[in-house]
Amino acid sequence: MEHEETGCQPHPEGPILCVNNCGFFGSVATRNMCSKCHKDMMLKEEQAKLAASSFGNIVNGTSNSNGNEPVVAAGVDVQAHLVEPKTLSLQPSFSFGSGSGGSGEAKPEGPKRCGTCNKRVGLTGFNCRCGHLFCAVHRYSDKHDCPYDYHTAARDVIAKANPVVKADKLEKI
Repeated sequence: MEHEETGCQPHPEGPILCVNNCGFFGSVATRNMCSKCHKDMMLKEEQAKLAASSFGNIVNGTSNSNGNEPVVAAGVDVQAHLVEPKTLSLQPSFSFGSGSGGSGEAKPEGPKRCGTCNKRVGLTGFNCRCGHLFCAVHRYSDKHDCPYDYHTAARDVIAKANPVVKADKLEKI
């Protein structure tokens, strides 16, 4: 009586295992496959249809104007197979030479130093807008005679942020 109300029918044999023997349970709606196997199978079918349509286009000499519409050629049976990737054995090529080859290797930079007093700053250096690196003492623009014009830069930023707004003049009556 309970099954008649909900419209569900009980499985007489119980749960069904996936036909691909992956260990999960399948259902009749997914052709007795688990959801992952069913999704993989549907993807393979779509790829086979696209391959058939592209093969049909090549054989017939036709092409779509936008390329978004898949065309299924009749009478073409294309099997989709899984291709196992080949393992490539890469041999490392080490050269124990002078190391000054022209292969574009980045040379390690020396220690970072202050642009004014030449003191080593390491990670605690301060980059200025003029493009140089300075220590804590010379980080301010008045301490290292910075050529960067802060006043003009500030004026430009304010001018870009606040455009001039003018209303149309009214005619006098």
